[in-house]
Amino acid sequence: MPSKLTELKEEFRAVLGARLVDALLPPVIFLIANAIWGLSFAMWAALGLSVLLGIRRVRRNEPLTYGLFGVFSVLLAIGLVTLLGRAESFFLPGVLSGGLTVALCLLSLLLGRPLTAWSSFISRRWDLAWYWHPRVRPAYTETTLLWTLFFGVKFWWQLTLYQGGDAESLAWVQSLTGFPALLLLLVITYLYGTWRLQNLQGPSLDEFKENVPAPWTGQQRGF
Repeated sequence: MPSKLTELKEEFRAVLGARLVDALLPPVIFLIANAIWGLSFAMWAALGLSVLLGIRRVRRNEPLTYGLFGVFSVLLAIGLVTLLGRAESFFLPGVLSGGLTVALCLLSLLLGRPLTAWSSFISRRWDLAWYWHPRVRPAYTETTLLWTLFFGVKFWWQLTLYQGGDAESLAWVQSLTGFPALLLLLVITYLYGTWRLQNLQGPSLDEFKENVPAPWTGQQRGF
């Protein structure tokens, strides 16, 4: 068990890094500042935090992609709040991105190219053809079904709160489903996915690249 926990920690550190921090903190700051100092201050506090996170990445020589995306997301949210005049509009980009994720999950399943495989490919840069092997792809199809269920429930919940104008509840739901629940989803995805790959008895990535004939030892780590 300790070795599995160490494996999970190392995998998530390599794949996620500080990306979740960029996505989690600005909405929380917006919620707190809006409750204490009002909407205008809350918007600029969230933007200021996003900029500080970007500067932190520069000083640490970390990739700026997610930091810039965080700043852009906050600017978009501020624009929507200003345009619509509703505090809950700050969370509208998150609601829409959740709906888009559900659509991508469903489309990827219909095309036979599951979204979790693409997510893994983007993060790890493994050989894309390996994911579509008949004894590999089912693991990614099944985990994409899990993602569809998770993001579908999240989207429905957030959309209901947005339509009801409940900014406070929307903020907490977005924060909780954005980090704690997402982390749990990733853990389940990794544990089930690695188990399923071994159960399918397909080739490991190295065995696939080297055209090793069956029987295969299978992928022992990473998903």
